[in-house]
Amino acid sequence: MYLCTRMLTKTQAIVLHSLKYGETRMIVDMFTRQFGRLSFIVSMPKTAKSKMKKQFFQPLSLLEIETDVRPKVQLQKLSDVRLSSPFTSIPFHPHKLSMALFMAEFLYYALRSEQRNELLYDYVESSILWLDGQDDRFANFHLVFLMRLSRFLGFYPNLEHYQSGDYFDLRESEFLPAPPVHRDFLYPEEADKVQLMMRMDYPTMHLFRMSHQERNRLLEVTLIYYRLHLPDFPEMKSIGVLQELYQ
Repeated sequence: MYLCTRMLTKTQAIVLHSLKYGETRMIVDMFTRQFGRLSFIVSMPKTAKSKMKKQFFQPLSLLEIETDVRPKVQLQKLSDVRLSSPFTSIPFHPHKLSMALFMAEFLYYALRSEQRNELLYDYVESSILWLDGQDDRFANFHLVFLMRLSRFLGFYPNLEHYQSGDYFDLRESEFLPAPPVHRDFLYPEEADKVQLMMRMDYPTMHLFRMSHQERNRLLEVTLIYYRLHLPDFPEMKSIGVLQELYQ
């Protein structure tokens, strides 16, 4: 006779996407610190005292969850959930909210098969908390976030041999003195913008002045870059709103 015992584990989690499933349930995709990407089926009781509250599962919410992960189960179950770091500004600031919705959709696709990666989790979480705590000077945040994210996914551009006037090979993630034989490259003027973006970090990015058109072009180039390195990366629905910011 075998006894089935539950191994409940607590872990931090970032909400990427939630979808209503029937009248009282939701399917919630999360990136967890301990297990990587997981999907959950969540029952939403209508009583006010319920542990499961709909507001917990908004995009990019930072949670602490308790779950018994079953490797062969497609939809896991939550035993407990709470907000680990309630937002103070993101839901109430239109520009920040637009960035957060874009980031959540982007991560939903970019981390589709991501396994446990604590450094990646910590980077995403600290980036979200930085945005939430910032009063201003965050116009370039999404660009810096995407470029630095590529380091954790294995295709961060190589700056070692960059020279002014170089081309940027989007496929090989490297700067070259002459264009490659394929079409997926940037001419020197835009290649220079990419290496400039790679030098930015959150505290100093406001020092790099960019026009609305330049910012949107860099976002477009970055998404093309990700599509070349991540299979089946789709067109994003949230990009239109993001491109209208700071006009």
